[in-house]
Amino acid sequence: MLPFTNEQFFDAFAAYNAAIWPLPVVASVLGLVAIGLLFHGGSATNRLIAAILAALWLITGVGYHILFFAEVTVAAYIYGALFIAFALLLAIEGTLRNRIEFRLARGARGWLATAVIFYAIVAYPALGLLLHGYPEAPLFGVVPCPTAIFTLGFLILFRSSHPVLLATVPLSWAVIGGSAAFLLEVPQDFGLVGAAVAWVALYLKDPYAMRLQRVYA
Repeated sequence: MLPFTNEQFFDAFAAYNAAIWPLPVVASVLGLVAIGLLFHGGSATNRLIAAILAALWLITGVGYHILFFAEVTVAAYIYGALFIAFALLLAIEGTLRNRIEFRLARGARGWLATAVIFYAIVAYPALGLLLHGYPEAPLFGVVPCPTAIFTLGFLILFRSSHPVLLATVPLSWAVIGGSAAFLLEVPQDFGLVGAAVAWVALYLKDPYAMRLQRVYA
């Protein structure tokens, strides 16, 4: 049993979306910019992608979890802290230290990343609007599940000195947030579980494909 009802859950989305509009539009633009940057490559591009992902996690951690969802459950403060911590990790490792690389890939890795990213930024919010309507629908880049799905899509393409560490929070959220697909009637969250399974499968198949080989002074 959850400590809140479905009605309370979706009421929180409604209040949040009404309060932050047009931030979901801005988040979608940032997501599209991050996708476009994948086609450029280079150190500056890697830093910018990491910064965009960090911004989406920070917005979700502070805005959704702490300022709104905490009124529904005190566990939201823990979730918010987790999202903020991950945003800082992305900013430090990716933007400041430049220790994360994002590269387009061919074959199964490339197709899976494309499918996951497309699902997060297009299909997920479209399904939300279709199933729940506005303003109750969870929208891209400002709430946890589509943000985590989008990030997992990029983590399928990334290289890092510590790939498992950087994937831990999105994968953990797949367990926590993915339960909403069953318990709260949010079927689009099945995509979060699928994205997590895809990342784990690819990592287990070839962990060195995600390991950064650069040597730092």
